[in-house]
Amino acid sequence: QVQLAESGGGSAQAGGSLRLSCTVSGYTSGVSAWAWFRQAPGKEREGVASMYGGGTDRAYADSVKGRFTIFPDNLKNMMYLQMNNLKPEDTAVYYCAIDEIASYAHLVASDFNYWGQGTQVTVSS
Repeated sequence: QVQLAESGGGSAQAGGSLRLSCTVSGYTSGVSAWAWFRQAPGKEREGVASMYGGGTDRAYADSVKGRFTIFPDNLKNMMYLQMNNLKPEDTAVYYCAIDEIASYAHLVASDFNYWGQGTQVTVSS
């Protein structure tokens, strides 16, 4: 059984940093796309950052380019999202996800078939 578990969420001041972690267990398929999504109250879920092939291909939402970095720890089967220069509009529940049949990094939520439960990130001004 594939399970994804996020951690590292919390509160930060605008301009601050947080690092989210995603621990993956039970996943033994081949190369795939791993990604971070977020959902703010009253808004649709949006893609934040994605990587394919253990980080050889990456994609970012325009709103986070230059501020967020997605990277893996392939030995530990984990994924991270380093978030710098946080803004109040980054406040959301953040989810990690896997698309096991992807052939490149992408942010189409409907294609991802494994999801974590989410972790709250709150950024105050």
